[in-house]
Amino acid sequence: MDADVVIVGAGLAGLVAAHELTSRGRRVALVDQENAANLGGQAFWSFGGLFLVDSPEQRRLGIKDGSDLAWNDWQGSAGFDRTDDEDSWAVRWARAYVEFAAGEKRSWLQGHGITFLPTVGWAERGDLRADGHGNSVPRFHIAWGTGTGVVEPFVRYAKEAVRDGLLTFHHRHRVDGLVVEGGAARGVRGRVLAPDDAPRGVASNRDEIGDFELTAQAVIVTSGGIGADHDIVRRYWPERLGTPPAEMVTGVPAYVDGRMLDISAEAGVRLVNRDRMWHYTEGVRNWDPVWPGHGIRIIPGPSSLWFDALGRRLPDPCLPGYDTLSTLRHLRTADGLAEHDHSWFILTRKIIEKEFALSGSEQNPDITAKDRGAVLRERVLGKGAPGPVAAFLREGADFVTAPDLERLVERMNALTGKPLLDAALVRRQIEARDLQLANPYAKDAQIQGIRNARRYVGDRLGRVAAPHRLLDPAAGPLIGVKLHILTRKTLGGIQTDLDSRALGLDGTPLDGLYAAGEVAGFGGGGVHGYNALEGTFLGGCLFSGRAAGRAAARQTA
Repeated sequence: MDADVVIVGAGLAGLVAAHELTSRGRRVALVDQENAANLGGQAFWSFGGLFLVDSPEQRRLGIKDGSDLAWNDWQGSAGFDRTDDEDSWAVRWARAYVEFAAGEKRSWLQGHGITFLPTVGWAERGDLRADGHGNSVPRFHIAWGTGTGVVEPFVRYAKEAVRDGLLTFHHRHRVDGLVVEGGAARGVRGRVLAPDDAPRGVASNRDEIGDFELTAQAVIVTSGGIGADHDIVRRYWPERLGTPPAEMVTGVPAYVDGRMLDISAEAGVRLVNRDRMWHYTEGVRNWDPVWPGHGIRIIPGPSSLWFDALGRRLPDPCLPGYDTLSTLRHLRTADGLAEHDHSWFILTRKIIEKEFALSGSEQNPDITAKDRGAVLRERVLGKGAPGPVAAFLREGADFVTAPDLERLVERMNALTGKPLLDAALVRRQIEARDLQLANPYAKDAQIQGIRNARRYVGDRLGRVAAPHRLLDPAAGPLIGVKLHILTRKTLGGIQTDLDSRALGLDGTPLDGLYAAGEVAGFGGGGVHGYNALEGTFLGGCLFSGRAAGRAAARQTA
């Protein structure tokens, strides 16, 4: 044997599994098609949000949370409807994950040196139903260091294991098949790719220079999802979300290609819930791209007005920060929208300064650098929009500004090349909204949501602008942002049991084969069901990678 365990994929789930194995004395071969600069995979680029329940950070902010409320929210969001089949293990994974998030998750992370900002974000506020999708309370805990900080300790452990002779990296090795002998996984085979010194995230060459095969007692697949391959995204795009967009921006590096899903299926594992996926509706083209088609997600506060490509205000619950997939479904199924792949935010200077955040470690240099002073200066005491947001406002191809609405609409139409927006229609809708601010009562759900958000001290101080009329010149200039569908996460994948063992077509584990992270639908082949509560993607990699590493360690004892 070349190792006790081969791990395919050096992202967060793979690194966590490797740590669990090497800390128990197992020899690991870690195989990845990219170079050493890409350790940590997509998680490195993330904002570092983690879903925690009843944390000290929540309690200090007066947030009352608990596992019962969190489980109710998870079930309402997931909408599991295949519990006798494709969701049979996903439901059990979901319950175990919520208990983890309400229990040892925070102390386990702290044991690895991962700590959190004192504020807690309120992501995916939901579909406005108590038993439906969404977080009833803020649960989005941002790690100091963003995703880079979450990845860092596990990269360090891997390098220490290399030093101790317990781990060997096989960079630029692309797995093309799993070696299965006598019904058991016993290794991997594939092609060696030519060396490539491209920086992290930049697309690398696929020139083949040789073959390889590695043998082991067990294999763990942690290769990620499909987000960079738009053809695969469109192939599995569900009918319930309408027609897939002709054009999308890409929220993950090019190596997130989904190859290992079909390769695993060829070895006999069962793939489930492939029609479930998570794509954002607030993507903008990166003015300084790293990978092909690089898009950045705006993480909006609740105040921007959202319009479709024809200038019609989106209905509830399609509000900024509320219900990602309901918004995606509306934009792909509403009358007249099938041929249009974009929507619009209209907002003011006051809103962008207080409410716009950009997802990603590179878009939040103060938090990524763990610079508390910079966070205070930039986000609490500073004037104007945060630096990365200001750069997009200045350089971004999807941003326009104007002193009045008519000129703004004219500039918005110029970005599409067609006069799809009628200034008079847009004005009528904004004026109707602005009338709702004349007194403390309102029938407009978005205005109600803004006022509700400002009852939470974390939002009032750093996330939600004071309510104001959009057409008030003192709040201007006006800003229009063209929004694209941004590909991101795969919610289905390899079905696994609670030990992350990959299941075969008959529902029994395939001996020696494990799967974790996004390739396993973050556990069980679809722990999120149809909807995510956010902060659950990194956490799913951590939780399922830990389970796979521990189970494989027991097998190879």
